[in-house]
Amino acid sequence: MSPRLSALVVARNEEDRLVDCLGHLEFADERVVVLDRCTDGSAKIANAYADIVIEGEWPIEGDRRNAGLDACTGDWILEIDADESVSPELGAEIRGAIARADSGYFLVPFLNYIGDRCVRHGWGASWGVSAAPRLSAKGTKRWGHQRIHPALELNGPRRRLSNPIKHQVDRDISDMIRRLDSYTTARAADLRDSGEIGSLANNVRRFFSRFFKCYVRRQGYKEGGYGFLIALFAGLYPLISHLKARLESE
Repeated sequence: MSPRLSALVVARNEEDRLVDCLGHLEFADERVVVLDRCTDGSAKIANAYADIVIEGEWPIEGDRRNAGLDACTGDWILEIDADESVSPELGAEIRGAIARADSGYFLVPFLNYIGDRCVRHGWGASWGVSAAPRLSAKGTKRWGHQRIHPALELNGPRRRLSNPIKHQVDRDISDMIRRLDSYTTARAADLRDSGEIGSLANNVRRFFSRFFKCYVRRQGYKEGGYGFLIALFAGLYPLISHLKARLESE
């Protein structure tokens, strides 16, 4: 028998994108949706499309993602966010890959969009990824206990798929700014909890090293102004997180 595939979507107030996301996951044997503190129409959409819907409150990102992994009953789990979509080509590649593999996980590449612009270069340093381990055998993946960018524990052999996930990272520059504010607030809370806020001088150094990594080493300069913005926000992310953790209370 072919391995069973679960498609997992974790969402919060994503009614404008959830239909498209779930509609591209029909190739899975089951669709599981975790709704975190939703106040819009996400629940109605999820119940119309998904086999399993879980509603609750998880302030910690790692906890709500683990709740979704636990709810999946398939042999393999594909994790997709509401602002992402899976092409028929990737769906077919996934089905073929899990039919041949008995354990481990697969890195899946991304095509990242800002508005209508596909931005291929510059991602990294906690500000977007070009590939991520989104397909894993049941029980081989666990998220850490952090609010933002939780750590990952992965077991088994690593492989890579060739077809990408389409990711609508930001709608526009204003969306990028809002994301920076949200990310740094969550990261500041994690820093306060850990008691390792660090020094201002070290985070100023990190600003320059991260900017260089994204703009030069990851060739963000090829994307013009968008590449500059990605590098700028990648550098600002740890610096502003540090300042919020040190100067503001939760």
